[in-house]
Amino acid sequence: MKKIITFATIFLIIGIPGFSQVLNENTIKIGRTLGLIDAWYVDSTDINKLTETTIVEMLRTLDPHSVYISAKDVKEMNEPLNGNFEGIGIQFNLLRDTIIVIEPISGGPSKKVGLLAGDRIISINGEKVAGIGISTTGVRSRLMGMKGTKVNLSVFRKGDKGILDFTIVRDKIPINSLDAAYMLDKETGYVKLNKFAATTTKEFLSAVDSLRKKNMKNLVLDLRSNGGGYMIAATDIADRFFSDKKLLVYISGRKNPRQDYMSEGKGTLSDTRIAVLTDEGSASASEILAGAFQDWDRGVIVGRRTFGKGLVQNGFYLTDGSMIRLTIARYYTPTGRLIQSPYNEGYDKYLENFYKRYTDGELMTADSIRFPDSLKFKTLINKRIVYGGGGIMPDIFVPADTSNYSDYYRSLVRKGVVNSFTLEYSDKNRKMLTSEY
Repeated sequence: MKKIITFATIFLIIGIPGFSQVLNENTIKIGRTLGLIDAWYVDSTDINKLTETTIVEMLRTLDPHSVYISAKDVKEMNEPLNGNFEGIGIQFNLLRDTIIVIEPISGGPSKKVGLLAGDRIISINGEKVAGIGISTTGVRSRLMGMKGTKVNLSVFRKGDKGILDFTIVRDKIPINSLDAAYMLDKETGYVKLNKFAATTTKEFLSAVDSLRKKNMKNLVLDLRSNGGGYMIAATDIADRFFSDKKLLVYISGRKNPRQDYMSEGKGTLSDTRIAVLTDEGSASASEILAGAFQDWDRGVIVGRRTFGKGLVQNGFYLTDGSMIRLTIARYYTPTGRLIQSPYNEGYDKYLENFYKRYTDGELMTADSIRFPDSLKFKTLINKRIVYGGGGIMPDIFVPADTSNYSDYYRSLVRKGVVNSFTLEYSDKNRKMLTSEY
């Protein structure tokens, strides 16, 4: 049956509008090759695996962000952006071959039954899971499940005698994109976003409303290590900072004529001064938001050059539930700057971009960054010089914390020393930490 699906997928592609005669012939060639391998190759072969490999390698020749996603990975890929999944609602880590509860998610079923940070999960539904070499995937598969179903946990809690048993009813668990929101001083608020998901705007506005009640007049928006997500979430947040209609971003591609995304003048934060924190992990939607603020001189960008991911992907489902995420357009900031970093040297070189920034000294000093004059642009209000062609360069440069890159620190992390110390400290000081934080 799977072979039939594989060949059907290939030949159904011929029916796509605009499919040329040349592509028709090449599609038949691919199908013919797979058919010959299946019929005549000396050893038995997995045609489905060969087909997937062919698709993966084909897409790699296009750009770094056009990818094939297997059917089993599609759902897992969508969960963080959809804003929820079904399970028991904990953040966990594996330490010394034991499942450690890092935090029960607020409002989730584990929080309701009394599971605590630091609890060690010994068994799940009667199956021993401590000391057996269980993987993160293995933990997830046992804890996640349909809403309304039950899971039984046996837990060791330091300071308590014996094993604690919990029966938890699975439910929909929110995946928050807001990591933190608090006041830095009497007039300055701080908000940290880890992604741009379906619920991000709602989370952001709720946090900001709370901070404004505390007299917030300035905002530090932390987008460091925010890999992006939904463009519409980024533009919706940007809209709150403009009181009139302004271009926030536009996209353009071979089969996609230019499409402008404008602010609607919602302006609920138009009187709030803003600084945006970025680093080499800020990508995609993060760069759209930072680029809009910078081009309109609306806020100051602080930190390091962003990743440079400015390609628009659309998801195309195949017959077996797998998906091709294909680049269909490019993002441009209001001044016309291309956000995407060059990838003309190939896939592997592109993936080495971060390492190259480190070895070139870019993470330590702004003087190490060089842009040709052809990539020079001027901001729309104050006519400041900014550059395109590879991420958003900050207005104020802040070097990286080099302690994260030392061999000694990496050795401690690799051996689990940092996590072990954190866990032991939390166990010994849980009452104090809980009362203060």
